[in-house]
Amino acid sequence: MAEQAADAAQHRFPKTKNETMVLTKEELISSLQNEVRILLHLASKVDRNQLDYRPTPKQRSTIELLRYLTIMGPSLIPAIKTGTFDGAAFGASQAAANAMNIDRVIAAIEKQSSDYAQQLGSWSDADFRGEIDLFGKKTSRGSHIVFVVLSGYAAYRTQLFLYLKACGRDELNTMNLWGGMDGPMQG
Repeated sequence: MAEQAADAAQHRFPKTKNETMVLTKEELISSLQNEVRILLHLASKVDRNQLDYRPTPKQRSTIELLRYLTIMGPSLIPAIKTGTFDGAAFGASQAAANAMNIDRVIAAIEKQSSDYAQQLGSWSDADFRGEIDLFGKKTSRGSHIVFVVLSGYAAYRTQLFLYLKACGRDELNTMNLWGGMDGPMQG
């Protein structure tokens, strides 16, 4: 059992070696910007009368999910850069996000696209390869960005998509979720 857990942890956050990056810096930034674009597309489908929808009492509502997405990536990049998560700063960001209405939420998410280019544009390959221990996982900064931030967007946008479907947006399909656009599914 312990061996399986170790294997699972290794696959989630593989150890790094000083080898060629799988993604270039530009590809990583572009991938993050694409996630922001898809998220904005899905957010544009939210019926403002259903912002308080939540699948179960203990899950975030639609507006709470979107508010969280205003801070998820932007708060994690500095933590990944320094290797230290600032809980107080995250809490302050969360409190500010909790005060946002939907228009401010959308504006904050829109800003993330340029923020990622600015935040990560000056990083060197060595910065991305530098190993940190964050959230109990020791791996490269680049790996943390992919496994925590980039994967986080994919997970949370899927959650938003499911909320939209549950709220009656039956016309939405895979093109909306993965392509960030309206249109029939390609057969």
